[in-house]
Amino acid sequence: MIEKRIFGRTGHMSSRTLFGAAALGAVSQAEADRTFDLLQSYGINHIDVAASYGDAELRVGPWMENHRQEYFLATKTEQRTYQGAWDELQRSLDRLRTGYVDLWQMHILVDPQEWETAMGPGGALEAFVEARENGLARFLGVTGHGVEVATMHLRSLQRFDFDSVLLPYSYTMMQNPAYTADFDALLDVCRERNVAVQTIKSLVRRPWGDQKHTRATWYEPLEDQKDIDLAVHWVLNQSDLFLNTVGDIHILPKLLDAASRFKEGPSEAEMAALTHSRQLEPLFV
Repeated sequence: MIEKRIFGRTGHMSSRTLFGAAALGAVSQAEADRTFDLLQSYGINHIDVAASYGDAELRVGPWMENHRQEYFLATKTEQRTYQGAWDELQRSLDRLRTGYVDLWQMHILVDPQEWETAMGPGGALEAFVEARENGLARFLGVTGHGVEVATMHLRSLQRFDFDSVLLPYSYTMMQNPAYTADFDALLDVCRERNVAVQTIKSLVRRPWGDQKHTRATWYEPLEDQKDIDLAVHWVLNQSDLFLNTVGDIHILPKLLDAASRFKEGPSEAEMAALTHSRQLEPLFV
Protein backbone atom coordinates (compact mmCIF):
# COMPACT_ATOMS: atom_id res chain seq x y z
CA MET A 1 0.00 0.00 0.00
CA ILE A 2 1.03 3.59 -0.57
CA GLU A 3 1.28 6.12 2.24
CA LYS A 4 -1.52 8.67 2.71
CA ARG A 5 -1.24 12.26 3.90
CA ILE A 6 -3.71 15.09 4.41
CA PHE A 7 -4.23 16.90 1.11
CA GLY A 8 -3.67 20.48 2.21
CA ARG A 9 -6.62 22.17 3.90
CA THR A 10 -9.16 19.78 2.37
CA GLY A 11 -8.83 17.37 5.27
CA HIS A 12 -8.79 14.41 2.85
CA MET A 13 -6.24 11.66 3.48
CA SER A 14 -4.98 11.26 -0.08
CA SER A 15 -2.53 8.66 -1.30
CA ARG A 16 0.78 10.42 -1.91
CA THR A 17 0.69 9.21 -5.48
CA LEU A 18 -2.39 10.67 -7.18
CA PHE A 19 -3.70 8.87 -10.24
CA GLY A 20 -3.00 10.98 -13.31
CA ALA A 21 -6.00 9.95 -15.41
CA ALA A 22 -4.51 11.45 -18.56
CA ALA A 23 -3.29 7.87 -18.94
CA LEU A 24 -6.91 6.89 -19.77
CA GLY A 25 -7.29 9.37 -22.61
CA ALA A 26 -6.95 6.83 -25.42
CA VAL A 27 -7.67 3.43 -23.86
CA SER A 28 -10.70 1.14 -23.86
CA GLN A 29 -13.10 0.89 -20.94
CA ALA A 30 -11.81 -2.62 -20.25
CA GLU A 31 -8.26 -1.28 -19.97
CA ALA A 32 -9.50 1.52 -17.71
CA ASP A 33 -11.30 -0.96 -15.47
CA ARG A 34 -8.16 -3.07 -15.12
CA THR A 35 -6.24 0.09 -14.26
CA PHE A 36 -8.71 0.93 -11.49
CA ASP A 37 -8.33 -2.60 -10.12
CA LEU A 38 -4.57 -1.96 -9.96
CA LEU A 39 -5.08 1.41 -8.26
CA GLN A 40 -7.29 -0.16 -5.63
CA SER A 41 -4.67 -2.81 -4.87
CA TYR A 42 -2.27 0.00 -3.91
CA GLY A 43 -4.84 2.07 -2.03
CA ILE A 44 -4.89 4.98 -4.51
CA ASN A 45 -7.87 7.14 -3.56
CA HIS A 46 -7.31 10.38 -5.47
CA ILE A 47 -8.01 10.83 -9.21
CA ASP A 48 -6.76 13.77 -11.26
CA VAL A 49 -8.39 14.12 -14.67
CA ALA A 50 -9.21 16.99 -17.07
CA ALA A 51 -11.78 17.88 -19.69
CA SER A 52 -8.99 18.03 -22.26
CA TYR A 53 -7.66 14.49 -21.62
CA GLY A 54 -9.33 12.78 -24.56
CA ASP A 55 -11.81 10.18 -23.35
CA ALA A 56 -10.40 10.07 -19.81
CA GLU A 57 -13.47 11.53 -18.09
CA LEU A 58 -15.64 9.03 -19.96
CA ARG A 59 -13.44 6.18 -18.71
CA VAL A 60 -13.56 7.41 -15.11
CA GLY A 61 -17.34 7.92 -15.17
CA PRO A 62 -18.50 4.28 -15.02
CA TRP A 63 -16.25 3.66 -12.03
CA MET A 64 -17.68 6.67 -10.19
CA GLU A 65 -21.20 5.27 -10.40
CA ASN A 66 -20.30 2.56 -7.92
CA HIS A 67 -17.22 3.90 -6.15
CA ARG A 68 -17.70 7.68 -5.88
CA GLN A 69 -17.27 7.90 -2.10
CA GLU A 70 -13.97 6.01 -2.25
CA TYR A 71 -12.19 8.72 -4.25
CA PHE A 72 -11.19 12.34 -4.07
CA LEU A 73 -12.07 13.37 -7.63
CA ALA A 74 -10.41 16.31 -9.40
CA THR A 75 -10.89 17.65 -12.90
CA LYS A 76 -9.71 20.71 -14.83
CA THR A 77 -10.76 23.22 -17.46
CA GLU A 78 -8.75 25.28 -19.93
CA GLN A 79 -11.67 27.63 -20.54
CA ARG A 80 -10.89 31.20 -19.46
CA THR A 81 -14.30 32.87 -19.49
CA TYR A 82 -17.15 32.44 -17.01
CA GLN A 83 -19.52 30.88 -19.53
CA GLY A 84 -16.91 28.66 -21.13
CA ALA A 85 -15.73 27.31 -17.78
CA TRP A 86 -19.26 26.87 -16.42
CA ASP A 87 -20.44 24.99 -19.49
CA GLU A 88 -17.37 22.73 -19.44
CA LEU A 89 -17.93 21.88 -15.78
CA GLN A 90 -21.47 20.72 -16.57
CA ARG A 91 -20.05 18.54 -19.35
CA SER A 92 -17.38 17.14 -17.04
CA LEU A 93 -19.93 16.28 -14.36
CA ASP A 94 -22.03 14.50 -16.95
CA ARG A 95 -19.06 12.56 -18.33
CA LEU A 96 -17.83 11.70 -14.83
CA ARG A 97 -21.35 10.61 -13.80
CA THR A 98 -21.27 12.59 -10.58
CA GLY A 99 -23.05 15.57 -9.08
CA TYR A 100 -19.86 17.25 -7.87
CA VAL A 101 -16.08 17.14 -7.99
CA ASP A 102 -13.86 17.47 -4.95
CA LEU A 103 -11.39 19.72 -6.77
CA TRP A 104 -11.87 21.86 -9.89
CA GLN A 105 -8.72 23.36 -11.36
CA MET A 106 -7.82 26.08 -13.87
CA HIS A 107 -5.61 24.06 -16.19
CA ILE A 108 -2.31 25.32 -17.63
CA LEU A 109 -2.90 28.87 -16.44
CA VAL A 110 0.50 30.27 -17.38
CA ASP A 111 0.04 32.68 -20.28
CA PRO A 112 -0.27 36.25 -18.84
CA GLN A 113 -3.03 37.29 -21.22
CA GLU A 114 -5.09 34.17 -20.48
CA TRP A 115 -4.48 34.80 -16.77
CA GLU A 116 -5.93 38.31 -17.06
CA THR A 117 -9.01 36.93 -18.79
CA ALA A 118 -9.56 34.13 -16.30
CA MET A 119 -9.06 36.34 -13.26
CA GLY A 120 -10.87 39.40 -14.59
CA PRO A 121 -14.54 40.42 -14.96
CA GLY A 122 -16.54 37.68 -16.66
CA GLY A 123 -13.60 35.32 -16.26
CA ALA A 124 -13.39 31.67 -15.24
CA LEU A 125 -12.73 32.59 -11.60
CA GLU A 126 -16.32 33.78 -11.28
CA ALA A 127 -17.53 30.35 -12.44
CA PHE A 128 -15.18 28.68 -9.97
CA VAL A 129 -16.51 30.66 -7.04
CA GLU A 130 -20.10 30.02 -8.10
CA ALA A 131 -19.43 26.30 -8.50
CA ARG A 132 -18.08 26.14 -4.96
CA GLU A 133 -21.01 28.11 -3.56
CA ASN A 134 -23.43 25.73 -5.26
CA GLY A 135 -21.70 22.52 -4.16
CA LEU A 136 -20.51 21.53 -7.63
CA ALA A 137 -16.84 21.81 -6.63
CA ARG A 138 -15.71 21.50 -3.02
CA PHE A 139 -12.23 22.95 -3.54
CA LEU A 140 -10.47 25.02 -6.21
CA GLY A 141 -6.97 24.84 -7.69
CA VAL A 142 -4.64 25.95 -10.45
CA THR A 143 -2.21 23.96 -12.62
CA GLY A 144 0.54 24.67 -15.13
CA HIS A 145 3.60 23.60 -17.09
CA GLY A 146 6.84 25.33 -18.07
CA VAL A 147 9.64 27.11 -16.25
CA GLU A 148 7.49 30.15 -15.50
CA VAL A 149 4.69 28.22 -13.80
CA ALA A 150 5.79 28.68 -10.18
CA THR A 151 5.87 32.45 -10.59
CA MET A 152 2.42 32.42 -12.18
CA HIS A 153 1.05 30.22 -9.40
CA LEU A 154 2.32 32.74 -6.87
CA ARG A 155 0.49 35.43 -8.79
CA SER A 156 -2.67 33.31 -8.77
CA LEU A 157 -2.42 32.80 -5.01
CA GLN A 158 -2.08 36.55 -4.55
CA ARG A 159 -5.28 37.04 -6.54
CA PHE A 160 -7.33 34.23 -4.97
CA ASP A 161 -6.98 31.77 -2.10
CA PHE A 162 -6.76 28.54 -4.11
CA ASP A 163 -6.68 25.22 -2.25
CA SER A 164 -4.08 23.49 -4.44
CA VAL A 165 -1.43 23.99 -7.09
CA LEU A 166 0.11 21.57 -9.60
CA LEU A 167 3.44 21.96 -11.42
CA PRO A 168 6.52 20.05 -12.68
CA TYR A 169 9.01 18.70 -10.17
CA SER A 170 11.90 16.39 -10.99
CA TYR A 171 15.62 16.15 -10.36
CA THR A 172 16.49 17.61 -13.78
CA MET A 173 14.00 20.47 -13.47
CA MET A 174 15.48 21.37 -10.11
CA GLN A 175 18.96 21.69 -11.62
CA ASN A 176 17.70 24.97 -13.10
CA PRO A 177 18.61 27.55 -10.40
CA ALA A 178 15.90 30.01 -11.44
CA TYR A 179 13.19 27.35 -11.44
CA THR A 180 14.40 26.03 -8.08
CA ALA A 181 14.21 29.50 -6.54
CA ASP A 182 10.70 30.07 -7.91
CA PHE A 183 9.53 26.60 -6.83
CA ASP A 184 10.90 27.05 -3.31
CA ALA A 185 9.24 30.48 -3.01
CA LEU A 186 5.91 28.96 -4.05
CA LEU A 187 6.37 26.06 -1.65
CA ASP A 188 6.96 28.45 1.23
CA VAL A 189 3.67 30.24 0.53
CA CYS A 190 1.81 26.95 0.13
CA ARG A 191 3.15 25.69 3.45
CA GLU A 192 2.14 28.92 5.16
CA ARG A 193 -1.41 28.75 3.76
CA ASN A 194 -1.77 24.95 3.86
CA VAL A 195 -2.20 24.77 0.07
CA ALA A 196 -1.72 21.26 -1.36
CA VAL A 197 1.20 20.91 -3.82
CA GLN A 198 0.87 18.35 -6.61
CA THR A 199 3.83 17.48 -8.81
CA ILE A 200 3.99 16.16 -12.37
CA LYS A 201 6.54 14.82 -14.86
CA SER A 202 8.52 12.78 -12.33
CA LEU A 203 9.54 10.12 -14.87
CA VAL A 204 10.81 12.37 -17.65
CA ARG A 205 13.92 11.03 -19.33
CA ARG A 206 13.98 13.66 -22.06
CA PRO A 207 11.74 15.21 -24.75
CA TRP A 208 10.87 12.89 -27.63
CA GLY A 209 12.48 15.19 -30.17
CA ASP A 210 12.36 13.52 -33.59
CA GLN A 211 11.99 10.03 -32.12
CA LYS A 212 8.91 7.91 -32.72
CA HIS A 213 6.61 8.03 -29.69
CA THR A 214 6.45 4.56 -28.16
CA ARG A 215 4.49 5.57 -25.05
CA ALA A 216 1.35 7.58 -24.35
CA THR A 217 3.42 10.18 -22.48
CA TRP A 218 4.33 13.39 -24.32
CA TYR A 219 7.94 12.88 -23.27
CA GLU A 220 10.26 9.89 -23.33
CA PRO A 221 9.85 8.30 -19.89
CA LEU A 222 12.17 6.28 -17.73
CA GLU A 223 11.38 2.58 -18.17
CA ASP A 224 13.77 0.52 -16.02
CA GLN A 225 12.38 -0.27 -12.57
CA LYS A 226 15.59 0.78 -10.79
CA ASP A 227 15.56 4.13 -12.60
CA ILE A 228 11.90 4.66 -11.79
CA ASP A 229 12.59 3.83 -8.14
CA LEU A 230 15.20 6.60 -7.97
CA ALA A 231 13.00 9.20 -9.68
CA VAL A 232 9.90 8.40 -7.61
CA HIS A 233 11.74 8.17 -4.29
CA TRP A 234 13.47 11.49 -5.02
CA VAL A 235 10.07 13.21 -5.29
CA LEU A 236 8.48 11.43 -2.33
CA ASN A 237 11.42 12.34 -0.13
CA GLN A 238 9.88 15.85 -0.04
CA SER A 239 7.29 14.86 2.53
CA ASP A 240 4.64 17.49 1.80
CA LEU A 241 4.48 16.93 -1.97
CA PHE A 242 2.07 14.68 -3.86
CA LEU A 243 3.21 12.84 -6.99
CA ASN A 244 0.86 12.68 -9.97
CA THR A 245 1.36 9.34 -11.72
CA VAL A 246 2.68 8.76 -15.24
CA GLY A 247 0.48 9.19 -18.31
CA ASP A 248 0.86 5.63 -19.63
CA ILE A 249 -1.04 2.70 -18.10
CA HIS A 250 1.75 0.29 -19.03
CA ILE A 251 4.40 2.15 -17.01
CA LEU A 252 1.99 2.92 -14.18
CA PRO A 253 2.54 -0.45 -12.39
CA LYS A 254 6.26 0.27 -12.07
CA LEU A 255 5.63 3.72 -10.59
CA LEU A 256 3.12 2.35 -8.09
CA ASP A 257 5.51 -0.45 -7.14
CA ALA A 258 8.26 2.10 -6.55
CA ALA A 259 5.99 4.33 -4.46
CA SER A 260 4.81 1.41 -2.33
CA ARG A 261 8.43 0.64 -1.38
CA PHE A 262 9.47 4.20 -0.53
CA LYS A 263 11.48 4.56 2.67
CA GLU A 264 14.02 7.28 1.95
CA GLY A 265 15.23 9.36 -0.96
CA PRO A 266 18.30 8.62 -3.08
CA SER A 267 21.57 10.45 -2.60
CA GLU A 268 22.78 13.30 -4.79
CA ALA A 269 25.43 10.95 -6.18
CA GLU A 270 22.79 8.39 -7.19
CA MET A 271 20.71 11.02 -8.98
CA ALA A 272 23.75 12.48 -10.71
CA ALA A 273 24.71 8.99 -11.87
CA LEU A 274 21.17 8.39 -13.18
CA THR A 275 21.28 11.71 -15.03
CA HIS A 276 24.55 10.72 -16.69
CA SER A 277 23.73 7.08 -17.48
CA ARG A 278 20.26 7.78 -18.93
CA GLN A 279 21.16 11.19 -20.39
CA LEU A 280 18.33 12.89 -18.59
CA GLU A 281 17.15 16.24 -19.91
CA PRO A 282 14.57 18.64 -18.46
CA LEU A 283 11.26 18.72 -20.33
CA PHE A 284 11.02 22.49 -19.96
CA VAL A 285 13.89 24.95 -20.50
